[in-house]
Amino acid sequence: MIGVYNYTVILTYLSMMSGMLGIIVCLHSGGHPYMGVFFLLFCGLCDAFDGKVARHKKDRTQFEKSFGIQIDSFSDLIAFGVLPGCIGYAMLRTSERFEAVPVLKPAEDNRMVLYPVLLVTIILLYALAALIRLAYYNVTEEERAKTEGGVRKTYVGLPVTNAALIFPTVMLIQFSTKIDITPVYFAVMAITAFLFLSRIPIPKLHTKGILVMVGIGVAEAVVLIVQLIAKFA
Repeated sequence: MIGVYNYTVILTYLSMMSGMLGIIVCLHSGGHPYMGVFFLLFCGLCDAFDGKVARHKKDRTQFEKSFGIQIDSFSDLIAFGVLPGCIGYAMLRTSERFEAVPVLKPAEDNRMVLYPVLLVTIILLYALAALIRLAYYNVTEEERAKTEGGVRKTYVGLPVTNAALIFPTVMLIQFSTKIDITPVYFAVMAITAFLFLSRIPIPKLHTKGILVMVGIGVAEAVVLIVQLIAKFA
């Protein structure tokens, strides 16, 4: 079979499958955005360590390295580019303010037609921004590896993997309040998309920083689980 199947790519493959499951859950007829958040958090957990696991193999061939870079970006597009949009779409479906999927027909309040269309447009632009950033990263990473070597120390713009903490935080706030903050989720999505394509220098996290981020993600997951149990108990 073509491809790579050793331990260096296991976490990347798991992240992709988790992202796909999250998308399916969100888009299912009975899907709910909170369920998708857990899959997003798991994707973030896999991404936090996939690079370190891959670099642990000292005798990786150039093909394995290049393959790893490519599939990591493809997986990230699904997990952090598409899944957050599907979570937002699920919010749109379940929101009391936006009960219907966008429909282009007359309504008593035309804004109730325009708002969902605007929010879906933000989803599309967010996914496009993630795609552009990941493609840009792949090209520049190959060029940087030829000239500098070693591990990248800084990023230009916000890495898409930050979505694993940004959107669960918004959903945690939503779950903790009775106020519908669906528009806030989409505002954060628009800002995040802009940051993906910005030239703001972002330092690459080292092991301690990664562990802190993982700790935050685990804490968010625990709080969400406790709140879900309390709500349906």
